Amino acid sequence: MKISRIRNVPIFLVLLALGAGSQPIDWATADPDYVWSFPADHWSHPRYRLEWWYFTGHLVAEGDPDRQFGYQFTVFRIGLYPETLQFESDWTASNLFMGHAAVTDKTRNSHVFSEVLYREANFLAGFADHPDPVIAWTRGPVGTDANWELRWNGSAFDFEAVDEGQGIAFALSTTPDKPRVFQGPNGFSRKARSEDAASQYYSFTRLATEGSLTIAGETYRVVGQSWMDKEFSTSHLGEEQVGWDWFSLQLDDGRELMLYVLRRADGAIDFAQGTLVQPDGRTRFLEAGDWTIESTRTWRSDRTDAVYPARWLVEIPSEGLRVEVVPVVADQENVGKLSGGVFYWEGAVTVTDDSGQAAGRGYVELTGYGEGSRPPV
Repeated sequence: MKISRIRNVPIFLVLLALGAGSQPIDWATADPDYVWSFPADHWSHPRYRLEWWYFTGHLVAEGDPDRQFGYQFTVFRIGLYPETLQFESDWTASNLFMGHAAVTDKTRNSHVFSEVLYREANFLAGFADHPDPVIAWTRGPVGTDANWELRWNGSAFDFEAVDEGQGIAFALSTTPDKPRVFQGPNGFSRKARSEDAASQYYSFTRLATEGSLTIAGETYRVVGQSWMDKEFSTSHLGEEQVGWDWFSLQLDDGRELMLYVLRRADGAIDFAQGTLVQPDGRTRFLEAGDWTIESTRTWRSDRTDAVYPARWLVEIPSEGLRVEVVPVVADQENVGKLSGGVFYWEGAVTVTDDSGQAAGRGYVELTGYGEGSRPPV
């Protein structure tokens, strides 16, 4: 089977840099009839080339409601080979571990990003098998004497990340406030009109969250709400697609909204889908014609010169939903060094209604903007 090219996903830059996947390999592909098994499917799926566990959330310091934060924690598994290599060495690797972590200080208008990249090998990084409570782990960044770790706690996830050089850390524990939902029928999430461009995808859209967070030398006990996404696939984006705009919104009326727009090089929308989760957990899958997103403002990065959309009007007429989505801090761009210089915008946002009243919160991810944000292919 020919491996499809994957544009503007951060992990692709690592694959390109290492020369992995240049020959046909028998990877598994997303299947609309995939048979799910939980909790085992929270662990890794090494037969698929790409996999990530993705957490974002909004936190407030206990006893100090003026100290408010957003955070991102993402574990990427990048498959090099779909089977364990049969070499007599403890240092062979079938996977790479890439981790991204960020803290946005809403109160002080700052954003700090951290990253790690290691082979899955002794003392470097690993992906465990169910039922080991440790799903994935890795050494911290150079100069940090602490591991990054993702664990299953019996009902949801605990995780921690530390970067002593960047001055950030968090150790958080989550509990579901709402049940797990599939993104797309049976968790089959298309990314193009072709059925072979898809992922297996599910989410926990509301996770009660507590723990500790450190930034700029200060540590806080924090509480709040998180969103968790899990995806695994092999062929993820279409040939003509260069990036995506992705929204996860937790509305104050008890609903959650996930939307994604996949763009072509000329900026036109190539494919779009979404999911609306009702307060009772029922889902409605949304096609492109069910909703609109209009960008009303832009922001230019001083570091990369990329111009990103920076404010949006989101409307689902059939649901009586019309809201404005606004970044809490303008500069929430993540600029990597370890994965070929990839950069993308990943940020905490607020949601307001037509009258300007608070209506929720969420996160937005914007990829493929700016020269050099993806490799030439």
